[in-house]
Amino acid sequence: MLANLSNCPELAVELGGIFAAAGHELALVGGTVRDLLLGRESEDLDFATSARPDQTEAILAKWADSTWDIGKEFGTIGAIKHVRGADGVRGQVTIEITTYRDDDYEASSRKPVVKYGDNLDGDLSRRDLTINSMALRVPSMVFVDPFDGLSDLVSGMLRTPVDPMQSFDDDPLRMMRVARFAAQLGFRVAGDTAEAILKMAPRLEIVSAERIQAELNKLMLAPNPILGLTLLVDTGLAVYVVPELVALQLEIDEHHRHKDVYTHSLQVLKQAIDLETGPDGDVPRPDLVLRLAALLHDAGKPATRRFEKNGGVSFHGHDVVGARIIKKRLKALKYDKQIVNDVARLIELHLRFHGYGEGVWTDAAVRRYVTDAGPLLERLHCLTRADCTTRNVRKAQRLSAIYDELEMRISALRLQEKLDAIRPDLSGNDIMELLDIPPGPLVGKAYQHMLALRMEQGPMESEAAKAALFDWAKENLPVG
Repeated sequence: MLANLSNCPELAVELGGIFAAAGHELALVGGTVRDLLLGRESEDLDFATSARPDQTEAILAKWADSTWDIGKEFGTIGAIKHVRGADGVRGQVTIEITTYRDDDYEASSRKPVVKYGDNLDGDLSRRDLTINSMALRVPSMVFVDPFDGLSDLVSGMLRTPVDPMQSFDDDPLRMMRVARFAAQLGFRVAGDTAEAILKMAPRLEIVSAERIQAELNKLMLAPNPILGLTLLVDTGLAVYVVPELVALQLEIDEHHRHKDVYTHSLQVLKQAIDLETGPDGDVPRPDLVLRLAALLHDAGKPATRRFEKNGGVSFHGHDVVGARIIKKRLKALKYDKQIVNDVARLIELHLRFHGYGEGVWTDAAVRRYVTDAGPLLERLHCLTRADCTTRNVRKAQRLSAIYDELEMRISALRLQEKLDAIRPDLSGNDIMELLDIPPGPLVGKAYQHMLALRMEQGPMESEAAKAALFDWAKENLPVG
């Protein structure tokens, strides 16, 4: 692995020489060094330096193509440097340089108190994991590994560089980062680190929703999010992040009258990920909205579980209830409005298909399915297919065949009609002109009536549409 350090970007060595000439230390740190050792390319370069932010900013202003100081209060200065690759293609590298830090949290603080350090080893000791506590001094190319992170990288171990209780007390978000890196790298967690998370989980309450959301997103978009999610649940962290996931661990009765909802949800997530497509597909991997919806699609089951007289168990309305619950949770985690609405809508619609298997849907029902899903239709296809986790092979094949049929019907109707943008055959302006009425509630009612007809009957000829509107008017417009 150490041989991979020779692939250190020339740009980093060049910048190191500039800092050295100015009397400052500079070192590549964190994920940049980890990825170098793993033989992975890093689009961004992270450095630590002995220079103070003002000094760093002055150096970068002369060398970089652009700089920004949005993180200056935390000791970080950012920059863009244009480069030209071996193929002659011009690109750019994003650089962040942070002054050696020695920061921590006060007992009730949501943000770290920034204190500048005076040496690289001290800065590395404040980092989350040993695999992120390695550095490469530039331009000297000296590898610095005070906490044996290289050994942990080789063995696939997640461990804190200092006592985990102290590390998580200083910055509780580091506990979520353990789960995130488990999901990203497939590494196991050291025993003392896992035990510390169990004890320190409530400390996560002081961390802002925005920071928690950012870590959750990275975990969900990782190659193996189930590994990270399982760690969140098993250590108690999930209670402070997505308690609805923990609630899915419903007690299973001895007769197994319903599935283990938690295990089922993880399986649905796995199957949804398998259905994601390449970069040019309908649902490019990784898709955060689909993954969140798959994981939490049954969030309404705990609140709707009922034991029936016949010995069965029901969850009537869990789709609607779950959509409402998750909408509230995602808002609390400060997700943007589009993601909140999209995830909630998928959860609300995830059972809609099952009515199709009970009988032949009319074309009108297919139109409503497409229209209600709107731009989420391809994700809904993935979620619905992923939601089949039965071990009964024959049943699974039957459900898959039925959904194949539905998708073929949607494709056939798309050839005939513009399903993705169904509108009434008469516009609002048409309605006002034909009925000689001003804008107002009556126009809206007439519009909805014509839309319902469009759904039921498909496209109508102009004269037929006008006749239908006049028939409606006879019953609904005030006389005189």
